Amino acid sequence: MEIYEQIVTLQRSGRRGALATIINVRGSIPSFKSAKMLVRDDGSIAGTIGGGCVEAEVWQAARDVMKSELARTLTFDLNQNPKYDTGLICGGTLEIFIEPILPAPLLYIFGAGHVSLALFQAASHAGFDVIVADDREAYANAERFPGARQILSSDFDQTLAELAPSDSAFIVIATRGHRDDLRILRWAVQTPARYIGMIGSRRKAITVFRQLVAEGLRPELFDRVHSPVGLDIGAITPEEIAVAIVAELIATRRNVERALPHMSWFQSPRFAADPNSHNDSHAIQAVSDEASLAEPGN
Repeated sequence: MEIYEQIVTLQRSGRRGALATIINVRGSIPSFKSAKMLVRDDGSIAGTIGGGCVEAEVWQAARDVMKSELARTLTFDLNQNPKYDTGLICGGTLEIFIEPILPAPLLYIFGAGHVSLALFQAASHAGFDVIVADDREAYANAERFPGARQILSSDFDQTLAELAPSDSAFIVIATRGHRDDLRILRWAVQTPARYIGMIGSRRKAITVFRQLVAEGLRPELFDRVHSPVGLDIGAITPEEIAVAIVAELIATRRNVERALPHMSWFQSPRFAADPNSHNDSHAIQAVSDEASLAEPGN
């Protein structure tokens, strides 16, 4: 199988990899310019860039590229470093470009109302595969969400029992009611999902957090939770809210490290300083009681 076919197979199966390509050669090396090696997330490889110590170092760097999702270039001077002298190398210099091979990010949207529809459209345009779940078939259907990877219209408890998000998955909770948001968040924080967002006000976020911790869930499980969800751009309409949410999804996907204007109470300095502040009877008063975002589907 051609290496590009293997890349497609890897992506379609939702797996990661990194592709190493020799992009520059000076002198004699035991390979050729444009030679490629694919390193899969399980450590296996396809193709070769010449073997030996160079390939071993590239393999390790490829593992780092998969994790960081950032490409990098390595330079090897085979003339100067004796560790590359395996008896096969004639001497030379080569540059190797290593790029991440990533599946389309998978977004689970719980709820199929107005905000969810706008979110589906914006996230799809941004390159996310989307699974939509709602317990109302009149809302969760292919006509309303054309091109969705999957549409689930069963009872939420049944749907949750069938799903198993990976550690690269994104979850946004935007159902029509507090009770459904609560049980989905209870499930979501116990999955390895990379990102979890829940629509609603800060008061709602604090109330739900306190209830779930009172049930026995560990406070640190909420470190990935963004609620209110999205970046603080003053969004009001469903379409604007969707843009704010997708912007935050992209920032998470791309590992943006600089400070961003998150709305989330869970991302606030107060929560970061004392995640156990749910025990403080004044916690709700200490955080501004924002108006709740419009609930979808009403």
